[in-house]
Amino acid sequence: MNKESIYGLTLEQLTAWLVEHGQKKSRALLVWDWLYRKRVTDFSEMTDLNQECVQLLDDHFAIQTLQQHIKQESADGTIKFLFKLQDGNLIETVMMRHKYGLSVCVTTQVGCNIGCSFCASGLLAKSRDLSSGEIVEQIMNVQLHLDLMGKDEKVSHVVVMGIGEPFDNFTNLLDFLKVIIDHKGLAIASRRITVSTSGLADKIYEFTDTKMQVNLAISLHAPNNDLRTRIMKINRAIPIEKLMKSMEYYVEKTNRRITIEYILLKDVNDHQEEAEQLADLLGVLGQQVYVNLIPYNPVDEHSQYQRSEQESVLAFYDTLKKKGINCKIRQEHGTDIDAACGQLRSKQIKKTKAQ
Repeated sequence: MNKESIYGLTLEQLTAWLVEHGQKKSRALLVWDWLYRKRVTDFSEMTDLNQECVQLLDDHFAIQTLQQHIKQESADGTIKFLFKLQDGNLIETVMMRHKYGLSVCVTTQVGCNIGCSFCASGLLAKSRDLSSGEIVEQIMNVQLHLDLMGKDEKVSHVVVMGIGEPFDNFTNLLDFLKVIIDHKGLAIASRRITVSTSGLADKIYEFTDTKMQVNLAISLHAPNNDLRTRIMKINRAIPIEKLMKSMEYYVEKTNRRITIEYILLKDVNDHQEEAEQLADLLGVLGQQVYVNLIPYNPVDEHSQYQRSEQESVLAFYDTLKKKGINCKIRQEHGTDIDAACGQLRSKQIKKTKAQ
């Protein structure tokens, strides 16, 4: 029987669990320190805990539930990890190097049901949510890799933009965020964490009300309902008007900026007309919106979509800027490996089935 990942417990939950099992409350901080500061990989290494407590933890939890299946390294320093879960499923995690630090992109679900027509993540339907521990462990495995390199580097930023829809795994997402933010552990600053959603409006309201100081990104990719419904089926259930109201609520309540993710698809959503529509749509958010224009990484299974020409990308950018919308063209990472999210996992599953 597979054991639950201990990384899934917040410090508060770990404390309550230990007390419930007859242990002193103070031992929770000792365990927390061993996990996140000393980063041990076996309970037996927790040498200042009594043997009874060590055995209790070992009987109920696991520290390592993810197994590294494949690791791809890019010339620009990007590393894509394909991890195998205890049930045999595969997930992707990506570490990227920036001038401002080391960022890790985590996965929240095995597969995805959102069904964006251009995305590699949705090639395989969702089979289950990841536990909070499985999400935290992605960060820990990247950090352990950095520790082994011996350069005293640490994960400084986190983006929740991997396979799956984070807000469709809401409770586990929140526990994950509480664990990595905790100042007694990894202590990753809230302002250095971004959660991306395809637009689950009800959850945007709920996320806003948590008052977590975590950044929010919206995968929009089209400025009108007709086009967005064509490329993102979620828009049938949650049209742009409903999504915009939830975004306005977020901005009003948090006074924080929203990032709009916009993948540019050649001759689909990259015309001057769409740029002007996007600027008009987002204008109501004023200076509290920021557009991230993303060059498309082609996916074999979605051959109907191609990367926009550089001329179109620059024209789109110029139109937004002239209309007062803050924006940038995203710097690419890992283009010499399986760059699109979900691509490596999809290829590996197809290879396994073919054998």
